[in-house]
Amino acid sequence: MKKLLLILMLCAPMTMFAQKFGHLDSQALLQSLPEAIAIQNKLQAKGKEYQKQIEEMQAELQRKGEAYEKAKSTMNPTKQAESEKELQGLYAKIQQTAQDNQKAFNEEQQKLLGPVLDKVRKAIAAVAKRGGYTYIMEKAAGQPIYINEAISKDVTAEVKAQLSKTK
Repeated sequence: MKKLLLILMLCAPMTMFAQKFGHLDSQALLQSLPEAIAIQNKLQAKGKEYQKQIEEMQAELQRKGEAYEKAKSTMNPTKQAESEKELQGLYAKIQQTAQDNQKAFNEEQQKLLGPVLDKVRKAIAAVAKRGGYTYIMEKAAGQPIYINEAISKDVTAEVKAQLSKTK
């Protein structure tokens, strides 16, 4: 029994050293893909369109708010209440439009980036399998403080090469 325990204790560190670890910078990887860059440009244009829509609505609210403030002293209570209700309605409409735009933007982002991210995941899996890696970790997401380059290999270039093969 003691010999078995001793053998297990001696073999355990060897299995730890037999594992291969890799890391990659997915941000740099995505920025190197022409289709991801095109999608990013498309999403930026859509974001600017949504931003312009909200800014126009806010400008309208600002104009009506200023007009209300100027005319407030000459309005009867009923007209004041109607104007205030209109301004509150515009404000609520702006908030709802902003939420709807954010939801639509997120859905568009998922729809456009989903296939590209799937392609990247498959390339990472292929590199991991071919290289015998136990783990491939994201370099930027967790913001590792230290990566031992002797134990963990940067596989970003290998994944880029794999992606270029799958085009």
